[in-house]
Amino acid sequence: MINPRIILIPLTLLMLALLLWNKANTVDYIHFSGPTMGTVYNIKVRSDVGPEAAETQEAVDNMLAEINSLMSTYDTSSELSRFNQWRSAEPFVLSEQTIVVLNEAIRLGQLSEGVLDVTVGPLVNLWGFGPQARPEVIPDEQTIASIRQKVGLDKLNVSQNQITKSHPDLYVDLSTIAKGYAVDAVAELLSAYGHQNYLVEIGGEMRVKGVSANDIGWRIAIEKPLTTERDVQNVIAVGDNAVASSGDYRNYFEENGVRYSHLIDPRTGFPIQHNLVAVTVVHPSSMTADGLATALNVMGKDDALRIASENNLDVMLITRENGEFNTYTTGKFEQYIEAARSR
Repeated sequence: MINPRIILIPLTLLMLALLLWNKANTVDYIHFSGPTMGTVYNIKVRSDVGPEAAETQEAVDNMLAEINSLMSTYDTSSELSRFNQWRSAEPFVLSEQTIVVLNEAIRLGQLSEGVLDVTVGPLVNLWGFGPQARPEVIPDEQTIASIRQKVGLDKLNVSQNQITKSHPDLYVDLSTIAKGYAVDAVAELLSAYGHQNYLVEIGGEMRVKGVSANDIGWRIAIEKPLTTERDVQNVIAVGDNAVASSGDYRNYFEENGVRYSHLIDPRTGFPIQHNLVAVTVVHPSSMTADGLATALNVMGKDDALRIASENNLDVMLITRENGEFNTYTTGKFEQYIEAARSR
């Protein structure tokens, strides 16, 4: 039996915290937040642009509620849940929004050589990190092998606004990318309202544009991957970009001294077991950064560095080696660190 005293902590995997420096504000900003997608959102925008804050928040809440009604696996009546309950090989019609996210998930699955697999949900559920309860016993290899027969992007086909499954039990979970999509959608809504300076954050996934209340570019602190306290690993200034992170140091359980991460490697069916503990990705799209951060974290340091370098991605990896944290960067990531230091 799994020790009930080992608590699975349902917190954001790697929180990205805005650093507010001690400098007099030159313009007022409004901040509003609310629940969404099993977590919370936070938004900061200038108060002198766009409609009233209450109107903006209502529009944001309505948009996020719609996205959740389409892509949630916890809501059994959502569009995605209804597809997961669909046992037919006939096409299933999906909304444009869900198709956009699925197509990007498939593209990132190919880029990551199959590591980002949005059909891995049955394995996630088997290990107790999905909507279903934690297992009473650690899954055995035979059970894992059986579940893996239901998993694989090759069993999923998207054509225009339709999706089909070649296995009746195929299950799609967009949690690795949907929050990022929601961040992008909210950011585009704010831009449509005339906002040119804002921060949007949902469950740690973030996108910024323009300047902060101090009339300087937004600076973001990347948390050091510690389980017992909170500290800053690096501070970055990313311009008009999104930032997403993935880590396994808060969402896990332990059994007989073995640590089981919530990150499941679809290539093995088991939780990851390597020394890469956190990944941060900077990209224009929060949806893309969200998916990439998870994929790179699952594949481990060497493959993550190779994929990031081959695709010119702006990435920072944090490993735990000989009891110490080491960092590795690709693309322009060091420039983001230097930009934060120079302000």
